[in-house]
Amino acid sequence: MTLTSPKAAGAADAAGAAAADAATDTHCPYCSLQCGMRLVPVERLPAGRSSADPSSAERPSAGRSPVELLERPDFPVNRGALCGKGRSAPALLDRDVRLTGPLLRDRPGAPLRSASWPEALDRVAAGLARTRAEHGPDAVGVFGGGGLTNEKAYLLGKFARVVLGTANIDYNGRFCMSSAAAAHRRAFGLDRGLPFPLADIPHTGCLILVGGNPAETMPPAVRYFRELRENGGTLIVVDPRRTRTAELADLHLQPRPGGDLALALGLLHLVIAEGLVDGAFVAQRTRGFEQARESAMAHWPDRVERITGVPAHQLREAAELFGRADTGMVLTARGPEQQSKGTDTVGAWINLCLATGKAGRPYSGYGCLTGQGNGQGGREHGQKADQLPGYRSIEDPAAREHVASVWGVPAASLPGPGVSAYELLDGLGRPGGVRTLLLAGSNPAVSAPNAGHVTERLRALDLLVVADVVLSETARLADVVLPVTQWAEEDGTTTNLEGRVILRRRAIDPPEGVRSELWLLRELAARLGVAEGFPAEAEQVFAELRRASAGGDADYAGISYRRIAAEDGVFWPCPTPDHPGTPRLFLDRFATPDGRARFAEVTHRPAGEEPDEEYPLFLTTGRVLSQYQSGAQTRRVAELNAAAPGPFVELHPRLAERLGIADGEPVAVSSRRGRAVAPARITDAIRPDTVFMPFHWAGAGRANSLTNPALDPVSRMPEFKLCAVRVERAGAAGGGPTRVERTEVVR
Repeated sequence: MTLTSPKAAGAADAAGAAAADAATDTHCPYCSLQCGMRLVPVERLPAGRSSADPSSAERPSAGRSPVELLERPDFPVNRGALCGKGRSAPALLDRDVRLTGPLLRDRPGAPLRSASWPEALDRVAAGLARTRAEHGPDAVGVFGGGGLTNEKAYLLGKFARVVLGTANIDYNGRFCMSSAAAAHRRAFGLDRGLPFPLADIPHTGCLILVGGNPAETMPPAVRYFRELRENGGTLIVVDPRRTRTAELADLHLQPRPGGDLALALGLLHLVIAEGLVDGAFVAQRTRGFEQARESAMAHWPDRVERITGVPAHQLREAAELFGRADTGMVLTARGPEQQSKGTDTVGAWINLCLATGKAGRPYSGYGCLTGQGNGQGGREHGQKADQLPGYRSIEDPAAREHVASVWGVPAASLPGPGVSAYELLDGLGRPGGVRTLLLAGSNPAVSAPNAGHVTERLRALDLLVVADVVLSETARLADVVLPVTQWAEEDGTTTNLEGRVILRRRAIDPPEGVRSELWLLRELAARLGVAEGFPAEAEQVFAELRRASAGGDADYAGISYRRIAAEDGVFWPCPTPDHPGTPRLFLDRFATPDGRARFAEVTHRPAGEEPDEEYPLFLTTGRVLSQYQSGAQTRRVAELNAAAPGPFVELHPRLAERLGIADGEPVAVSSRRGRAVAPARITDAIRPDTVFMPFHWAGAGRANSLTNPALDPVSRMPEFKLCAVRVERAGAAGGGPTRVERTEVVR
């Protein structure tokens, strides 16, 4: 045991107090929880070699960071808790793993080389202007990201529509929550991931979690589910895999991939048959029940068991638990949403809430576990193809007039809606498609469905410009790469899954050669003839965003940086400075014209692609604890790479035995779109008819080489979550950790 002298202890306490005084309250750069944390600058380390050299932005960080991370126990969402990704986030600030100067390619096929900012911006502006002049404004496209701050997303949308005049802007959040958003708006007239705070979860009577694994994707949220059970509530998890989250459940339903819609209809059938419908609520606060009832009654338990593989007795148990609970919630995640029938699937789960009176009441309702850090705010303020700020429709004449007045342009000058994310990517370099693309904060060469095809389309562009923190796989394809600031180096707001608008604060200065996206949009706008209206200061942009959102569904007019800091975030809608914000939606009325929620008229239908003789198995994809999204950030953190060093194929022991595959052996997974090779991971946690691959890696183990781009007809969400595949032994080749490829550089 080591004893500390009173003098030394006092010095340590004083040092700790000084560190706390110097700390900056901010938020994690990863998932939609946006966990609170504090950062304290430390003495700067030797700069090392310049990471304007692309190869220096590809090695995992050894953890050298200019900040020290402290807990922030007073922030209500995570109460000081952080997962491994959050704890290691300062490693992303190591200049040896990120870009610190612009790069450009002198001609197709030439290597990227270092460039000055004026040279890089002149090249970009000239390319944008040339494409518009030769092919029209819609030949220029913009592709954003759900990790961008609200200010960046807002200004990116304004830049696309005011400076470029293009309809072709969308973002990678289309691949995340768009089906839930569409179903939410169809049922309730408004989309916010959770219509209640996370703190309400422990107080509900029964919660059904469909296709989500927060124990790995957002670990600090798991305490809410544990507290729910400690308070006597029931947790039901629906997932084809026995995940870490499923192991916490009172009941785990394990359907075939694509069976979620039939499962929800089957549960509603049983609720109706057992007399568990809340007739008064249905009569007073909803419309469309009879049509939903008719569809549900065609999905009797034996039929649903045949479709889903879930035993009828488990269906009855789940219906009883949920239907008889005084309060209840249904939360969905990517499992039911990333399907070609995702909007209808979510609608069926909302129907279950409405029929049992578990919506628009305290401790009850439907919610979506939003994925990306600003997945909520990113879809509210204009970087989506069909939207203007405030979650307004770009086709609404009144919305166009309002936003145009804030922007100081004629409403008629604003383009109409563009195509969705995958459709935009699929059309790159084709006649009538986008020929020059400005891409910010996204890595579709890894994250898009049918990623091999998307990579080919990116290569077909006349000009690809990528603004990013690191040299991602997509950035390596670019003609111009622009290094931008990240979470600890900038001010800005994001909106977490609860609809809580929070404030990231700048704790340190960025490297000398790095600029904010706000700055580069201002510089590009000026070069393209628009000298005003693009401030580079985040708080100025937010002030304009407040005016643009005023009166819209996502109304931020009453929110200010000062309020956010004082109140640990403000829930939208918040229309005036004296409005308290809205932590809980729909308690008095739903956001439809008549205040009533709408049942969805839906029925089970097959997936876009079902197993057959040639491709006899389901593939489902997802995330693992120590990696995040396309891995562009987390694969550069040594601690996280050590915990999750590469891709794998999870398969059931019976399937492995039938195929003669041993644990750890390289296996090839093939679909109609491509092939991936990774080591086998044999486990009885997955169904025998299904294999699972995480999607964080590029190279031979890229899971999205296989996935199906079949689109939901409403949300335009691709069907990431299931496709038909064949699995076979790959021999000695392939598998193992996938290293980040190096890009040649001219010195």
